[in-house]
Amino acid sequence: MADYDEGGGMEDVDMGGDELGDVEDPFAEPGEGGEEGQQGEGEEHADILIDGEGGGSMEGRARTVAERITTRYLTKYERARVLGTRALQISMNAPVMVDTGDETDPLEIAMKELREKKIPFTIRRYLPDGSYEDWALKELIITDA
Repeated sequence: MADYDEGGGMEDVDMGGDELGDVEDPFAEPGEGGEEGQQGEGEEHADILIDGEGGGSMEGRARTVAERITTRYLTKYERARVLGTRALQISMNAPVMVDTGDETDPLEIAMKELREKKIPFTIRRYLPDGSYEDWALKELIITDA
């Protein structure tokens, strides 16, 4: 039969699927896309470094404690990232730095650790000129938001 010859008859139709350059990776982490300036207004780029971890792969230079220009307050974005990261660590059986009593919720334990400034994290704040500032959580002023 002629209907079932050669591959189905769609060989000459261009479906436009050959170019993959414009396809976004749905599983890409935020900040990985290569497009710059996608952060919301008022947001600053910050990373969380666990004490003892080196972040030497990033370009730029570190500012000394005397040269710091950013605020001493922990921003709500940094707070959210610290709590989420620490709660994930606690849920994966990381050692807890405070007395939990009968508390079992990892997020509540992380909030208690943050209130008591016992989380061993360092916040790295990147500046527009490519330099960065490292702030230990113990140095920052934490507000109840």
